[in-house]
Amino acid sequence: MEFKHLADIAEKWCSGNPFDLIAAEEADERRLDFYAEPGLSFYVLCPDMNDGGADNFHVWSESEDCLPFLQLAQDYISSCGKKTLLEILNKVLRSFRPLLGLPETDDDACPEYHANMEEEPEADHQQMGVSQ
Repeated sequence: MEFKHLADIAEKWCSGNPFDLIAAEEADERRLDFYAEPGLSFYVLCPDMNDGGADNFHVWSESEDCLPFLQLAQDYISSCGKKTLLEILNKVLRSFRPLLGLPETDDDACPEYHANMEEEPEADHQQMGVSQ
């Protein structure tokens, strides 16, 4: 994907949350830098699949205070399957919610899925207990 298109996605993402895209540098690293008050910063290194480079995004911060909050996004990137820039940025936003003073949201479908899965084994277990 062209870097300009990735930068456009990042700018559009920033319009709906507290982060600002403060730099988009294609020359060396294909790097997008983000900043939000109170002093939260991170950057995303974007893969250049046309040059046979790495096929995964990379999220990092030069602020040691921000690094622990990026763990969720880093784990997400390293999990199986290709990720889009928008998916990664949404994970980063979710990680920083407590620092930004934003409420927790249940916008992730996984907790609902796991909640349903926990109910079913109990029902199966009860059926097994009755049939024995």
